[in-house]
Amino acid sequence: MNLKLHKPLCIFDLETTGTNIGKDRIVEICILKVNPDASRESKTWRVNPEMLIPKECSEIHGIYDEDVKDAPTFKEIAPKVMEMITGADLGGFNSNRFDVPLLAEELLRAEFDFDLNKFKLVDAQTIFFKKEPRNLGAAYQFYCGKTLENAHSAEADVMATFEVLDAQVGKYDDVPNEIAELSNFSSQNKFADLAGMIHFNENGQEIFAFGKYKGQTVKSVFQKDLGYYGWLQNADFPLYTKKVFTKIQLSSKF
Repeated sequence: MNLKLHKPLCIFDLETTGTNIGKDRIVEICILKVNPDASRESKTWRVNPEMLIPKECSEIHGIYDEDVKDAPTFKEIAPKVMEMITGADLGGFNSNRFDVPLLAEELLRAEFDFDLNKFKLVDAQTIFFKKEPRNLGAAYQFYCGKTLENAHSAEADVMATFEVLDAQVGKYDDVPNEIAELSNFSSQNKFADLAGMIHFNENGQEIFAFGKYKGQTVKSVFQKDLGYYGWLQNADFPLYTKKVFTKIQLSSKF
């Protein structure tokens, strides 16, 4: 194994009802937990999303309403998911933009306090796009010399992603093999939230990336316009973004 791990790394993949982080739901999740001694364990869950799966999504991942009607809800499996990822770092393919934010939403709905600051995030897609701009199937062929069978199956995708990530570390001298450095290398932009709605300014302060206060620090806005905080909490924003706004609002009192 080329990766140098100091704590477990959980590579995961989601199949979902769509791509709206705030509204769509998980229908399948696979987690591959790789330990520092290179031992591995994996778990795959089919999930009842408690909503209809759009036909166009089912045609991509092959999971239909009938397949998950008797499956547990995410709230039912959430304790097992949290148990598996607690104390680990997180990785995936396009995970920083999609899988991690959507997983965070599901965990928050299930009343688990997902805290992004407890995880290093590694995205094999970002590394791939920096080095060889293509998709997962091409990455698997390029780095591993294999054809990706059953693409869009969460289990097939997550196994391939780990192999690609490990091969990337072995192939490039300038790609670090430790997760902290690899997390920095595979990130494109650093945001305060997962949806990219709260950025940082040159002083490391959280600023709005949208709306009438765009570019202003969140703390200063809340101090002069507390009603805006109330509007944000009632508007259609991701739960994790609202959580970050609340944390900033509470700190702005001091």
